Amino acid sequence: MTIRRATEDDEAVLRELWEEFEREVPEPVGGAGEPWEEEWSDTLDDIRGGGVFLAEDDQGPVGVARIEAPQRGRAHVQLVYVRPRGRQQGVAKALLAECVADAKARGGEWISLEVLSANDHAVSAWRRLGFVEYSYAMATPLGNLEQRLAVSPEEDAQASTHVQTDDEVSVGRTIAQFIPRLEDPDVRRTESWIRVGDPVLDRDREAHARFARELSERLGAVSVALAREGEVVRFRLYERGRMVDEYLSVPTYYGPLPKGDELALAANPTLVARLTGADRDDVKRVARNGSSPVELPPAEDLYAQIAAVMGLQG
Repeated sequence: MTIRRATEDDEAVLRELWEEFEREVPEPVGGAGEPWEEEWSDTLDDIRGGGVFLAEDDQGPVGVARIEAPQRGRAHVQLVYVRPRGRQQGVAKALLAECVADAKARGGEWISLEVLSANDHAVSAWRRLGFVEYSYAMATPLGNLEQRLAVSPEEDAQASTHVQTDDEVSVGRTIAQFIPRLEDPDVRRTESWIRVGDPVLDRDREAHARFARELSERLGAVSVALAREGEVVRFRLYERGRMVDEYLSVPTYYGPLPKGDELALAANPTLVARLTGADRDDVKRVARNGSSPVELPPAEDLYAQIAAVMGLQG
């Protein structure tokens, strides 16, 4: 296997390799990727002022790498692709070494590149070579964003409070004495629980948690504060006024957390089963965590599923 600099005369083979890469790693959002004419224009710039390298074996071209000339000390690798027959043979490393040498000769101090987060194999390979994440590219369908921007956080929330009792008088007394005053309490009795809903609790997460805690403390009972907060679902479980478990479907939805705090927002299936009568395996299956809402069922569905598992009226 040999590596050489590509020239303008290599357009046909460079296009062939680039199209293979595009088919293997398609653009995940935004439809089709850029046309070859635009890619070739960028490639020409790098042939003339950066580095474009071809790896060849006895069957012909087997891989390609392209790196831009350094800007402010950083050279960006635009493409590294190796055909299947040349993989696991050091071809990618050899191509990257040529890119590094080119960048160093031009005064570069850093090498950067982009990789799709879904391409686990490539992410692992680059990490082994010392690359670390320093930014994220994010995308969403325009219609989805338009819809979400039109809804206020207060409108996109629902909350219900459930207490394991049949003492409606004590529940009513707690409602009457709670501050802030509830606007329009909706109290419903089920087989084992009394459910309370109110617009104040929909809007105010802290009031919702405090109301569930007060019900649990005053009645010496188990209570659950179940809420849909936009695209995520949360529940807090109380026993005799003490919160014993908290779940948030996407622990980092509101921002990064220390790993211990993130893990603490996973449901405890054994505890939930003991206090609510739910099936432990069902809790484990339904009350899962994700790193993004897209990894889980829609929040409305997840809210209903968790309520059903615990025997609650959502």
